[in-house]
Amino acid sequence: MLTPALLGPIDVLGEEVIAGVAIIEFVLLGLVVVNLLVRALAHRSYVSAAREEGADALSRSVALDVTNILIVLGGFYYITIHVHGGVVFTTLAIGLMLTDFFEYESRLVEARQELPLERPKGALVASTFVFLYIAYQSLFFVIQPLWELVV
Repeated sequence: MLTPALLGPIDVLGEEVIAGVAIIEFVLLGLVVVNLLVRALAHRSYVSAAREEGADALSRSVALDVTNILIVLGGFYYITIHVHGGVVFTTLAIGLMLTDFFEYESRLVEARQELPLERPKGALVASTFVFLYIAYQSLFFVIQPLWELVV
């Protein structure tokens, strides 16, 4: 039997791979991990640019913005696969994107006032929530036998 495709070839991401986990969940987990790595690199570049050239040298990290947008778009697609998990993940991802926007503005203020740049604490907390949620969704099959013993 043929099933209608919502988004054509992209719908292959909705197929189950292992224990009811869809490919999109692993893709989102990978994107979140890449986002965390890019976040660390972006902060290092912000600090070095502010130290060497001042506030005018700071510019948004394109890679960080791209990973944020891909995470949110992936979250929207995830809603079409698993409504509850997708809505929760997308809400967290949009919160992460908004936090990143304001964290960058905070770094600009610190650089203009010639203060040492702090770590993006809010964005790190938001990233942690996003990572923990998608890791729970995609890797639950690892702890499922233990979970079933308790619950």
